[in-house]
Amino acid sequence: METKRIRPGVALDIGCGNGRNSVYLAKNGFVTSGVDLSEQAIAWASEQSAKSNVDVQWMCSSVFARPPAQGSVDFIYDSGCFHHLAPHQRRRYAELVAQALKSGGHFGLVCFAPEGGNGYTDEQVYERGSVGGGMGYSGDALRDFWSEYLAVIELRRMHEAVAGAGKFGRNFLWVMLATAQ
Repeated sequence: METKRIRPGVALDIGCGNGRNSVYLAKNGFVTSGVDLSEQAIAWASEQSAKSNVDVQWMCSSVFARPPAQGSVDFIYDSGCFHHLAPHQRRRYAELVAQALKSGGHFGLVCFAPEGGNGYTDEQVYERGSVGGGMGYSGDALRDFWSEYLAVIELRRMHEAVAGAGKFGRNFLWVMLATAQ
């Protein structure tokens, strides 16, 4: 966003939580929808958009239950959904993202690096019946996986935020920008 690589259009914030990113997108000219499984998160997000005087369509749902129409979204942002998916859901999720993007649309991803995740292998997820606090991925694993669905433009560690700067940033997270092929 800051470099103006992504022009305003239709945006979907998957796993929107408290709505911070959805509100930011709406303030910057995007027609924005936010989806999250948590009713409490959606209620909080709704409060945040009202306080900011921006219009965001909030959906309390799984993105799998209410997938966006094919080719309907210019920008999809995921700041915490992918690393909470069980291994068998990843491919379906990536297909959903790739199909929803318009030609030339962008996908922004924030997810755990290995030290930010739970340390579980895929097998341990099934043995324990849980993804714990979220899965951690190596840069190579992320690039290899997402390159099957999208053209990865950039993949790097998130910059650590300066205290008091009003921005979020932790270096145990990856940030990735990709585009529809």
